[in-house]
Order: sequence, then C-alpha cells, then structure tokens
Amino acid sequence: MHVCFLDIDGTLISTGGAGREAFVVTLDKDFGIRNASSAGVTFAGRSDRAIALELLERHGVAPTAENWARFRPAYVRRLREVLPTFQGRVLPGVVPLLESLAARGDVALGLLTGNIRDAARSKLTHYGLWQWFPFGGFGDEHTDRCDIAAAALAAARLHLNGNSHGRVLVIGDTPNDVTCGRAIGARCVAVPTGTTPTDVLRKAKPDVLVETLEDAEPILRLLD
Repeated sequence: MHVCFLDIDGTLISTGGAGREAFVVTLDKDFGIRNASSAGVTFAGRSDRAIALELLERHGVAPTAENWARFRPAYVRRLREVLPTFQGRVLPGVVPLLESLAARGDVALGLLTGNIRDAARSKLTHYGLWQWFPFGGFGDEHTDRCDIAAAALAAARLHLNGNSHGRVLVIGDTPNDVTCGRAIGARCVAVPTGTTPTDVLRKAKPDVLVETLEDAEPILRLLD
C-alpha cells in the first residue's frame, strides 16, 4: 500500500487569510494584546506551534508550554469564527486528484501539515475535504516539520496495520514540504499554489514540480 501525504494551506486550500487573522484575533481577544500584528512572521511551511510561540514572544508573552496550551483552543475557536468571513477556496485540481488517488485502491491518503489537528479539521470541514484524510501528522506538539513528518508516517503505519510497504509521496507548496518529505524517504511533489514562487520551489529539487494539481499525470506516475 502506498501512502500519499498532502499539506493543507496553499496545497489543498486557500483560506483567503483566515488563518493569519485567527492568530491575530486570538492575541487580541484572548491574550489582551491590542493592535496585535503578524507582520514579519513567516507562516508558510511552518507549524502552528512555531508560529504561535513566535507571535507570543514578539508581543511580550513568554513562549511557554503553558501559554501554548492556553493559545491552542482559543485559536481554534477564533478560526471557526473567521473562516466564513473570508473568500477562500479549494485549489485547482484538488478534488479530481484525490478521486484519482482513491480510485487506484492502493493509495492511503493522509495529511502532513503544520496545522494543529483541530485547526486542520475546522479548515477542511469548512471546505468539504476532511473526510478524505483518516490519519496524518499535525503541528500540535512539534515545531519542526521533519518531526511532524515522522509522526505522520507512524500514524500511516498504525492506520494500515503495518501494511505500508509501498512508496511514500508528499505533496506541498513550500520548500519545507520537500525537506520534511525527504526526511521520511518520500518522493516529493511541489506546487506553487501557495505563496512560494516556482523558481524557489525548483531549487528545493522536488521529484515533480507542477503548476497546479490539475496536472495529475506526473504525480500519479510517481506511484507506478
């Protein structure tokens, strides 16, 4: 059985900025930080935990495990509030690709994302995609995407009862997706549907670089 992991933001969906807004609103409403800003903080390719701890520190709040535990449920609550107010979308080719992979019968679909699990569920439920992904690696505990990738692979093996001896594929929109894919021995697909330009993704040396996931053929060939 092959395993195909997909990133969320910039790969499966665009929330139109809802995720970033939810971070800022959480700082304001739940931590009392007025005029909070996310300017200068990189979001793409990172874990929610790493982003939150950096934002807390920038705004004078200690980046402790206790403050992360406080931030996490507040952020999910704010995310659910703001998602309907932004013009997001499922990105081109996503649903046909998922259908093609599932139709093969030899591919298990999972998530490899920096989103915490509850945020991933909220985003993908909002866009009608959550049901595709029975397992994954998430950004609840780790700040390093390679650690998340290792957790995702362990989750896949558990889901498949050890029957994961096929190829592993990682699809994402940042160089970090390629890096963490390599860390678990995966073949890597890069797609510039997020904020990372094509030439930057090319330098990360993915196995396949496609302009959108509508170009499914070279992706499917990686599993043959």
